[in-house]
Amino acid sequence: MTRANGPLLAVCSRVVALAALLALVGALPWLSGRDPARSILRAQYGESIPDPVALAAIREKLRLDDGPLVLLGRWLTGLLRGDLGASWVTGAPVAPAVWSALGVSLALMGAALAVALVVATLLVLRGLWRGHTTRGGGALGAALTSIPEFLLGTALLLVMAVWLDWAEPYGWSGPQHVALPALALGIPAGGLLGRLADDAIPGAFRESWVRTWTSGGLPRRSIAYGVLRRSLPALFPQFTIVVVGLTGGAVAIEQLFAIPGLGRLALGAAAAQDLPVVQGAVLALAALAVVAGILATTAQRLAVGPALDAAGLQPPPPDPGPRGRRVWLVPGVLGGLLLAVVLAGMLRDPTQVDIGLRLDSPSWDAALGRDALGRDLLARLGHGALRTVGVAVVVSAVAFALGVAAGLLPRLTQGTAELANAVPPVLVGLITAAAFGPSTGGAAVAVAATAWAPLALHVAALVREELASGYVQACWLLGASRARVLVVHVLPGVLPPVLRHAMLRLPGVALAIASLGFVGLGTQPPTPEWGRVLAEAMPYVERAPWAALTAAAALALLGAVSVTASTALGAARAHRR
Repeated sequence: MTRANGPLLAVCSRVVALAALLALVGALPWLSGRDPARSILRAQYGESIPDPVALAAIREKLRLDDGPLVLLGRWLTGLLRGDLGASWVTGAPVAPAVWSALGVSLALMGAALAVALVVATLLVLRGLWRGHTTRGGGALGAALTSIPEFLLGTALLLVMAVWLDWAEPYGWSGPQHVALPALALGIPAGGLLGRLADDAIPGAFRESWVRTWTSGGLPRRSIAYGVLRRSLPALFPQFTIVVVGLTGGAVAIEQLFAIPGLGRLALGAAAAQDLPVVQGAVLALAALAVVAGILATTAQRLAVGPALDAAGLQPPPPDPGPRGRRVWLVPGVLGGLLLAVVLAGMLRDPTQVDIGLRLDSPSWDAALGRDALGRDLLARLGHGALRTVGVAVVVSAVAFALGVAAGLLPRLTQGTAELANAVPPVLVGLITAAAFGPSTGGAAVAVAATAWAPLALHVAALVREELASGYVQACWLLGASRARVLVVHVLPGVLPPVLRHAMLRLPGVALAIASLGFVGLGTQPPTPEWGRVLAEAMPYVERAPWAALTAAAALALLGAVSVTASTALGAARAHRR
C-alpha cells in the first residue's frame, strides 16, 4: 500500500463508516430476528397472540414481504426526500415529531452551552488577567467535570425544585423550565473546558514571547488577549468532546426533567418498540454530534490560519502541578472509601424485600436506609458495583484490544473511529435496546462500541511517532518487514501509555454504563446496578431523599476518583519529562 493512497483510503473509510451507520439504523426492524409485522401489531394493539389475518394485512400494506434489502433501499430513498416513515403506534408521520423534538433539544443544548462558556470563563478569568504561570481554577474544574449530567440533574432537582422550591421541576412550557436542565448539562461541560484552558494558559504565560511583550510595555489587556489566542485553538478538538457529551447527556436530562426533546422521544419509542421513531431520533442525534465535530474543526482552522493548521499547532506546555507522591493522596483516599462501602454492602442481601420497612431512613440495621420495596440500600450499592464497575472492567479490556488493533491500521479504521468518537454511548444503547431489548449486555455493547475509538486514535498517533523515529527508519533500511517492526519495535513503546489511558477511562466507562441504566437502557429490575438504583429512587425523592443520595454519592465518588487520578498521572508524566 503506497503512501499516496493514504488520503484516498481515509476518505473511503469515512464513507464506509457513514454508510454502515445508515444501514444499521435502517435495518433495526430486522436486527432482532422478530417479525416486523408482529412488532407493529403489538405496538398498535398490544396483542400477545397476533391474528394471522391482521399480520397478513400489515405485511401487504407495508410490503414487508419484499425483504429486508428492498425495504432498506426504500427507507434510504425516503430519507433522501426527508420522509422518515410512519409511526408503528400512531400511524402519524415520523418527520414532524422528530423536527419538533429536535428544536427542543437544540434549545436545551444551546442554553447548556451558554452555561458551559460562562463557567469556563469564570474558571480561567482570574488567572488570565493576573498573568499566573500556575494553575488557578483547575481543581474546581476537575471537581465539576467529575459530576455526570444525570447525577447533577438529580441533585439540582432535589435541592432547587423540591427542597427550596426555586425552580420548576418538570416540563418545557416556558423559560422557567430551562434553568435546571441547562445547569445540569452545562456545569460539567464548563468544568471540562475550564480545566483544559487552565492547563494551557499557564504554559502560554511561560513562553518567551510573553516576556518580550511585557518588556516592551504592552498593556495587560493585550498580553491576556494574546495568551488566550495562543491557548484556545489547540482546545477546539476538545470542544467537540464537550458537544458530543451534551448530545448524550441531553437524553438523560430530558428523561429526568420530562422535556419533550429527541432523547425522551427516542427512549419512549424504544420502550414501545416504535422503531421508525427510534430510527428518526437516532439519526437526528447522530447528525447533531457529527455536525458539531465538523464545526469545531472548521473553527480551529479559522482561528489558527491555514499555515499553522497545516503545520500542526501544538498546545502550550502544561503546568506539571505539584511534585511527589502526595498527588496520589486524594484519589487513593476516595477510592479506598468507595471500596470500603462496596465491600460492606457485599456482605448483605440485596434482594430481601420487607414492605413494612419501605423507604425507612438510615438506621443500625440499614446504614444507608431502604428503598421502596424495603431492600437494604447498602447491600444494593455493594452488589450493584459488580454490574457497574465489574462490567466496566470487561468493557475497558475489550475496548483496549479493539483500540490497539484498529490503531495499527489507521487508514482503514480512521473513518469508523472518528464516527464512533463523535457518537455518545446512549445512541448505540438506543439501537441495541430497540433491536434486542434493554439489558446489561446491551449496555456493555453500547459503551464498548464507542469506548475503543479514543484509544484507537491514541494508538494511531503514537504509532506515527514511533515510525518516524530514527531507529525504526534504520530497521526499514536494513530490510525488516513491517510486521516485525510493528511487533518488536513499535508496540513496546505504544502499549504502556495506551494501557494507562484505558485504565484512566475505566471510571468514565462505569459512569456511561450507569447512565444507560438510569435511563432504562441497561440492567433491568430487580438486579441492582448504580444507575438503576438511582432511577428507582427518583419517584420517591421528596419522601426519602437518602434513597437517591446513596447511589448518587457512589457515582460522584467514582467520578472524583477518575478525575483526580487523571490529574495525578498527568503531573507525574510531566515531571518525568
